[in-house]
Amino acid sequence: MDKTERAIELMKEQKYEEAAEIFNQVIEEDPEEPLGYINFGNLLLHINDLERAQRFFERAIELDEYAATAYYGLGNIYYEESLYPKAQENFQKAIEIGLLEADAYFMLGMTFYHQEHFKLALPYLQRATELDPKDEEVLFQYGLSLAQSDHLKDAKGVFENVLKLGAQHSDAHYNLGVIALYDEDLTQALEHFDAALEIQPEHTLAANGKKQIEALLNDL
Repeated sequence: MDKTERAIELMKEQKYEEAAEIFNQVIEEDPEEPLGYINFGNLLLHINDLERAQRFFERAIELDEYAATAYYGLGNIYYEESLYPKAQENFQKAIEIGLLEADAYFMLGMTFYHQEHFKLALPYLQRATELDPKDEEVLFQYGLSLAQSDHLKDAKGVFENVLKLGAQHSDAHYNLGVIALYDEDLTQALEHFDAALEIQPEHTLAANGKKQIEALLNDL
């Protein structure tokens, strides 16, 4: 196990100071190698030291303008700071250079989602689901973007797949309840809102949806 591998193992064990010492040694031994700065930047990002992390990623890019994971790191920093257009720019750059991984497509899709460009988010979130079809969160966010883009039938199928991956996903039940309301299927909507509340009793939106349906049923 080389120094970098050892430092990454220490990060996984949450021994951040020890990992930082080793990453620092790696940089001192080869200051022109961008990977050392990227790894140190990732550590700093992990402990939420965003300002210093940014400097390390930018230094990596100075050394290698095609360091895709450095752009991905910068994208994560801007995303954490809610600077979604700048995050979008860096995630796009990372993908253009060749970081064709589910996380990169997912994060790019989420930058569009947070800017309420739901239709623009769709192809990237869809690609993320293709690359990592068993990730509940990726699939769920794709379903939300479909729903926000008025593709309710497709969204319903995605939310149902989320529940196949994890039956305890209260928000998937809630959104299926909302879609059932649009379809005027009050019984199914109530079932989904009840399921959401059983999983998460403090689910306010599901509780409001249930009250709304019960009021409608009482008026019938």
